[in-house]
Amino acid sequence: MLTVAVQTGLRVSELIGLCAQDVVLGTGAHVKCLGKGRKQRATPLRAEAAALLEHWLQERNGLPHEPVFPSCRGGPLSRDAVERLVAKHARTAQQRCPSLQRKTVTAHVLRHSAAMDLLRHGIDRSVIALWLGHESVETTQMYLHADLRL
Repeated sequence: MLTVAVQTGLRVSELIGLCAQDVVLGTGAHVKCLGKGRKQRATPLRAEAAALLEHWLQERNGLPHEPVFPSCRGGPLSRDAVERLVAKHARTAQQRCPSLQRKTVTAHVLRHSAAMDLLRHGIDRSVIALWLGHESVETTQMYLHADLRL
């Protein structure tokens, strides 16, 4: 789940709303999600995330309409559950990367990380806005100011 979150930049609501039928694997792998304003969009998956999702969906062996990342009861995860998982794994990561101890890591930070990664790879702001489902390209402007090296 964390790999998908950091690679796609999905909002928590989009991530927990993913159903198995929303994942398209193979050539042109992507996830379809319903974003803010009930807008549909497709977000590409890199090979690593696609392979992990393919393995996870086979292991999970659920129905197409069921959540990709189910709770222990089989329904969608809650926002709080996602935040607890992010916090848990951030604490684990701090053991190998002590600089994380000075940072607050949340699910929304993973979204910002996805945007910054796209910027570092030279992706145009307008493409990043589409990728993240921003209403306006200006919303993406904050990411440009987040990294002075850009």
